[in-house]
Amino acid sequence: MNIQKLNANDFIYSITVYSHEFEDILSQLIACYCLMKSDNCVIQNNENLIRDTLVNNYLMNNDVRKQIGISGYLFYRELPTTDNTGRVDIHIVPPKAFQDTDAYYIIECKRLDGGKELNREYIGNGIARFTNEKKYPFYENIAGMIGFVIKKIDIHQNTYCNINELLQNTFTKINTERALTKKEISPNFEYSYYSSHKIDGDSKIIYHLMFDFSDNISS
Repeated sequence: MNIQKLNANDFIYSITVYSHEFEDILSQLIACYCLMKSDNCVIQNNENLIRDTLVNNYLMNNDVRKQIGISGYLFYRELPTTDNTGRVDIHIVPPKAFQDTDAYYIIECKRLDGGKELNREYIGNGIARFTNEKKYPFYENIAGMIGFVIKKIDIHQNTYCNINELLQNTFTKINTERALTKKEISPNFEYSYYSSHKIDGDSKIIYHLMFDFSDNISS
């Protein structure tokens, strides 16, 4: 597959459909990821332990929050949804939650190694939990996913070719309007994307961040 660079003219949706608040949250996640890399953080090859390190040691660490400038949001792990349809990998509380307890963003986390098994897991037990199973709600038609990359791979190739091919040819019931497409969140971070899915007549956006931890996994 020929991978081409995309620009704003390639988007079928106006940029106004994107959530500036959620992109601000994602930029803070990216900042914490970069700090984990610069700290040479050693983590086990376990989805929950990687997530817990990100949340407990960085996103909810007061020293890190001051260093990065995280304010206005709280990040919790493994919380149930308000209707108890599922447990959320990362539950993000924005300021609006103090007036509306249903106002929260969800991020689902999955490991990736470039192989078909984990790519299928990323879709079938990740994207589909938002789109088909409806275990996880969207907030303002927005949700997110993080791929923890645990082996050295070509991340763009795996995203554009392997994951998108599965979305388009195997997981057709997900009703993807646009497969994973480049979407810049932070200028110094390369691996951010979005996808669009039609659910109950509405177009909903899932942001995707690919965090490369291949050098940080303990043997």
